[in-house]
Amino acid sequence: MAAALFANLLYSTGFVLEKRALTAMPSVSVRQPARLLRQVVSSPLWIGGSLALAAGFGAQLVVYRTLPIAAAQGIFVSGLVLLLLLSAVLLGERTSGRERYAVGAILVALLMVVLSLKEGTDTVGKDAPAPLVLTVCLPSLALGLWLYASAERRTRSRHRQPTTGVEYGVAVGLLYGVSSLAIKGVSSHLTSDGIGGAFVDLLRSPYPYLLLCTGVFGLIMSQAALQRCRASLIVPVCTTVTSLFTAVLGTLAFGEALPGDPVRLALRVSGTALAVAVLLVMPKHDPPPPAPATTEPACAPKELMP
Repeated sequence: MAAALFANLLYSTGFVLEKRALTAMPSVSVRQPARLLRQVVSSPLWIGGSLALAAGFGAQLVVYRTLPIAAAQGIFVSGLVLLLLLSAVLLGERTSGRERYAVGAILVALLMVVLSLKEGTDTVGKDAPAPLVLTVCLPSLALGLWLYASAERRTRSRHRQPTTGVEYGVAVGLLYGVSSLAIKGVSSHLTSDGIGGAFVDLLRSPYPYLLLCTGVFGLIMSQAALQRCRASLIVPVCTTVTSLFTAVLGTLAFGEALPGDPVRLALRVSGTALAVAVLLVMPKHDPPPPAPATTEPACAPKELMP
């Protein structure tokens, strides 16, 4: 529990520091990954944010060894509140009323998932068959990359309205969902007897290669998305997609059984459905900026007829 709360603090701090660093940088693009990497690694503030995120991933290893996947995701999502506070104080971001209602509904949905858990009856899965993991993860990676590319094409359109980042958040969330499953798999292999045997066993699994893939693509894609969009919206969307992906598919892949009690099962299914519905109705575009004030009268007075 302490590790999960510490991971929340690290994640929220890391995202806000990276966003603040990216705001001061020239525009970055996924089409120029080498230039993007050169820009970000030259910023001490961005390096501090990335180290905080990396430490958050390390804390996840501890969490997944002791908590069921769905319970861990419920605790991780509580960090959205801290993220919204930090983005308001340090970044000066403000959310619209509709977006605040949407974020609140997402928190309610994930609270329903947490309430579906029962201490002592939920098992902690140790491993998943490699073919099953690949069947779940590879299509999700492809879908995330396709969604991101589609969002990029629409953003480059001349007459396109400014995007809020929902599309980017969903795409990056799918990649981080795969990464979260890979972290869960790595944590299960770290329990093997002997460091050498655990390392060899880990290399025979798909998890380190999934982590490498999601780490490279996630780094490039998330930085471009964070620079263009508000962290107070893109991070909650990304976190929600990651949490639902991990809680639902991870529970099945690692053999952590669904609740047998009808009430708890209804809470888990309803919470998942509510979170997905909220994502579908969230605003896809920021409102246009207000027109500049002018000192001239709106209408010039007509000349008096003789």
